[in-house]
Amino acid sequence: MDIVIHHNPDCGTSRNVLQFIRAAGYEPTVIEYLKVGWTRPQLLALFAAAGLTPRTALRLTKSPAAEVGLLDESVPDDVLMEAMLEHPVLVNRPIVACVRGVRLCRPSDVILDLLPVWPPGPLFKEDGDMVLDADGNRVDGSK
Repeated sequence: MDIVIHHNPDCGTSRNVLQFIRAAGYEPTVIEYLKVGWTRPQLLALFAAAGLTPRTALRLTKSPAAEVGLLDESVPDDVLMEAMLEHPVLVNRPIVACVRGVRLCRPSDVILDLLPVWPPGPLFKEDGDMVLDADGNRVDGSK
């Protein structure tokens, strides 16, 4: 199965998702969007497929969203989109696309909803939180 992850290697959630995909036996196409940026058609397609809007995809923390005046709910989607094209870090991550759908994988265990084969358990996030138990079942509290 082809999987594409729009990845930021400095983001723990993004690293967890990439680890979970690989642990399940898949080798995804990794797009480091901070290096290559976004195109308008690409973002529009990803947002539409994932059921996101520019507002719901906006990264509020550890981004320049406040500095460039994007936190006010009255800022229109086209302004948000232009800002995301200029500052790729404004797009929340990781966004994963595959034949089973497109999702913003926050929290990181959301990736399991897209994978037909899960990694063997136990599976942990890099902070030590268990996602799958030893039998490969989702741990209570995981989505």
